[in-house]
Amino acid sequence: METILIVAVCASNNGIGKNNDLLWHLPADMKFFRSQTTGYPVITGRKNYESIPEKFRPLPNRENIVITRQNITFKGADVCSSIHEALKIAESYKKDKVFVIGGGQIYKQCLELDLIDKLIITWVDADIDADVFFPKLDSSWKIISQNKNNPDDKNPYPFTFTEYQKEN
Repeated sequence: METILIVAVCASNNGIGKNNDLLWHLPADMKFFRSQTTGYPVITGRKNYESIPEKFRPLPNRENIVITRQNITFKGADVCSSIHEALKIAESYKKDKVFVIGGGQIYKQCLELDLIDKLIITWVDADIDADVFFPKLDSSWKIISQNKNNPDDKNPYPFTFTEYQKEN
């Protein structure tokens, strides 16, 4: 099973969120996120999961796996206490991929533990204040594809979908 990390990151400061919310509203990125993750398990931390508007929880047509240290349940989602446990649950769904969708602590842990096979990062060309950040990538991650997008009437910032593969 391929483990893919998917995230939108502010290019100027590696910011990914503020006050438990996204830094921007980019419908094209949301559509891309949906197209990539639909049909696959998604792993998220509790705070990130709770930041998803209630009407969209659990994320439809995906097995939702929430990591938390709290004794809590979420309707329609598997709950566990570690990234390793989450990956075991994802494996039980017998899909060829799983997506790690946040938040900051989960991304950091997955990268530090070398659990990620591929990164899909939407780099947003904006200068926005943040209080949650994506870790700096080391030189072992190599770009395998990029797709640049200009701002338009619905998407206020330029952004680039970028895929990375880890070099052995």
